[in-house]
Amino acid sequence: MAQIKNLQKMEPEELLNEEKNNEESKKESPLVSLEPDLKFFNASIREVAIEIMVEGLSKYPIFIAHQHELKLGELILDRHDLNTEWSIHASTLEEFVEKGVIKEVLKERFIRSYKNPNDFMCVFVVVPEGANFIYYPYVK
Repeated sequence: MAQIKNLQKMEPEELLNEEKNNEESKKESPLVSLEPDLKFFNASIREVAIEIMVEGLSKYPIFIAHQHELKLGELILDRHDLNTEWSIHASTLEEFVEKGVIKEVLKERFIRSYKNPNDFMCVFVVVPEGANFIYYPYVK
């Protein structure tokens, strides 16, 4: 009878398959491996951002972080050459609109949310599950 009482007090999580829980906890966010690379690439990315703005190519540089083949922007930092986890392409808001990554109707919203490019790198992170923008502060 005491054993039945103990079973009734168990939390639902305790009844779940332990292996499944371990697998899920082992899967970490791709951003965990991206952050050290962004720190490592910091000066190079900032230099390219300034170049894009000074040359009048765009007021809105965008950097694409990926681990696969990508046909967007221009490769500036290759993970294979640099022995890092991520490769970085340089692009612009204009290219993102032209290629349909950002819809024309959403361009103004993107511009309003765009952080100061002197303080933050705008990074479009591409992973198998999808893609999203992050703003990562430059290390000064």
